[in-house]
Amino acid sequence: MQIGEEIQSNKFEDNYHKAVINITYTYGWLGNTFRCRFEKHNLTQQQFNVLRILRGQYPNPATVNMIKERMLDKMSDASRIVDRLNQKGLVSRCTNSQDRRAVDIRISEAGLDILSKMDEEFKTRDLLKNNLTEEEAGKLSDLLDKLRG
Repeated sequence: MQIGEEIQSNKFEDNYHKAVINITYTYGWLGNTFRCRFEKHNLTQQQFNVLRILRGQYPNPATVNMIKERMLDKMSDASRIVDRLNQKGLVSRCTNSQDRRAVDIRISEAGLDILSKMDEEFKTRDLLKNNLTEEEAGKLSDLLDKLRG
């Protein structure tokens, strides 16, 4: 459906304005679509992102600063997210043996298990492949990269 139909308005200043509205609307649409998948496993989108970062590091530890640098949502409070994941038993925290001021964070077996289940239940491509070819998805990604400069 066209963005004008979705928001029931075609009053755009120009195509730049329309593109910004469309990106913002699509961001919300994606968030709502993913939210259902995350809630099923008692996770937020930010917690899922941190678990994926830690799985990428596994078996090596990560620091909160490294997690912050890699997070999709740069406004998230990585320390608080790690604390909540720790309370759920999905990550572990321990003092770095070489630098007592640093804290090592590792994904736990339970965290790996949840991500494994989520990987089986849902593939990101499934969300897009009905409306975009793989080539179109690549082109869209390239245009978004270009947009950010």
